[in-house]
Amino acid sequence: MKNRAVVLTISDRCARGEAKDVSGPAIVECLPELDAGLVHQAVVPDELEQIRAAVQAWLGRCEIILTTGGTGIAPEDVTPEAVAPLIDRHLPGFGEAMRLSAFPGVPYAIIGRGGAGIAQNTLVVWLPGSPRAIRECLEPLAPAIRHVAEFLRGRRPH
Repeated sequence: MKNRAVVLTISDRCARGEAKDVSGPAIVECLPELDAGLVHQAVVPDELEQIRAAVQAWLGRCEIILTTGGTGIAPEDVTPEAVAPLIDRHLPGFGEAMRLSAFPGVPYAIIGRGGAGIAQNTLVVWLPGSPRAIRECLEPLAPAIRHVAEFLRGRRPH
């Protein structure tokens, strides 16, 4: 059984149609590595309440929600603040792994605020906004994402 995945791109420019979403499709390309199939994809502006509502709408309805964008240090980067209050169990190792995997090639990766947690039986992962960073982050995270999703589906892998 495949994991059900939702992909949300967080971007004002994409939401206004001023830029093409390249990050969401980059995540979709990685879904087979997560043993996941896409059930919903959307672009959401960098607005805290809209991000939170988009994530909340899918909690408990899929195993994985992957967001991209809004994890930097600019004032409009509010994805972590939007998602954190929804999380029942934080998984700090996800964010640590993202920063460590990207750091050797991108020293600024340590200021990224990507992370993950479980909310209403759904794994929520908030990723950086570039396709390159998405691939660099998802590759080392894939085994853990699959493991958590299997656990959330009621299987208890050891």
